[in-house]
Amino acid sequence: MENREEVREFLMTRRARISPEAVGLTAGSNRRVEGLRRSEVATLAGVSVEYYSKLERGAIAGASGAVLDAVSRALQLSDAEHAHLLDLARNADGIPSSGRHRRRSAKPGPPRPSLEWALASITDAVAVVRDQRQNLVAFNDLGRAFYSPLIGDGGRTPNFARFQFLDPAAHDFYPDWDAFADMCVAVVRAEAGRDPHDKGIQDLVGELSTRSEVFRGLWAAHNVRTHGSGTKRFRHPVVGDLTLVYEELAITAEPGQVLLIYTAEPGSPSAERLRLLASWGAETSPAARPAAT
Repeated sequence: MENREEVREFLMTRRARISPEAVGLTAGSNRRVEGLRRSEVATLAGVSVEYYSKLERGAIAGASGAVLDAVSRALQLSDAEHAHLLDLARNADGIPSSGRHRRRSAKPGPPRPSLEWALASITDAVAVVRDQRQNLVAFNDLGRAFYSPLIGDGGRTPNFARFQFLDPAAHDFYPDWDAFADMCVAVVRAEAGRDPHDKGIQDLVGELSTRSEVFRGLWAAHNVRTHGSGTKRFRHPVVGDLTLVYEELAITAEPGQVLLIYTAEPGSPSAERLRLLASWGAETSPAARPAAT
C-alpha cells in the first residue's frame, strides 16, 4: 500500500464516479474518460491543471489544507472520504494521523479488567470491542452469545474481516452479505489510510486479497467509510432474524479500538429474541459449565 499509488488510485476513482452534469457542466462529445476530466476538477477546485495532475500522480506531500479542502469539494467527497484524503496527505508528509504513533503488528493482548467490568455491566445489549485490524478483542456475555458463529470454540483471535470473506457461515449470519462486505472493506481501507505502516493491517489485506476474489474487487474500488451508527439485519442460528441498531464509540485509552453496542427497539420481536439469546448464552457460557473432576 505505497502512499503515492494510494493517492493516485483514490483520486482517480473519485473523479471517475462524478458526471459532468452532476457539477453543472456540459458533457459534450468525444469524452475519452469516465466521469470528470482532470482539467474540470482543477477548475472546480480553483487550482491549475498542472498542479491537480501532480496531486493525482500521488505527489500530495506538502499540499495545503485549503487545497485539499477545495479538491474534496470538487470531487464531492463524503466526510469519511475527506478524512481519508487528509490521512493520505499526513502520511505523505511523514506525520501519523491524529498524532498517533505508528503501530506495528502485535497480537491483541488481554483486555484491561476495568474494560471487562464495563462490558459486563451492559446486560441488555450486545457490547463488543474491536481493534483497527478488525479483531474482536473483548465482549460482554450477550456479545459472546451473539457473535458465537464468529468466535467459535476459541483458538485463533476472531476477526470480523476474515469471518466476512473466508467463513461460509457469514452468508447465513449476514442476510445483507454484499452490503456488509462493502462496509467491511471500506472500514479497513480507512484504517489503512490512517496508518499504512501497521503490519497487522497489511497482513490482513494481503491474506484476504490472496484468498477472496470478492475482497480483491472491493479493495480495488478504494471506497472508505466510518462505522458510526445505523441499522443492521442478522440471522442468528439460535434465535433467528434480528434487526438491531448500533452505535460505535472510540476507546480513548486504546487508540484504534472501538466499542460497538447493538440494541433492539423496545418491545419489538428483535428485543424479545435478544432476551432469548441472553438466556441461551447464560446456559452455554464457560462460567455455567461444570468444572472438570
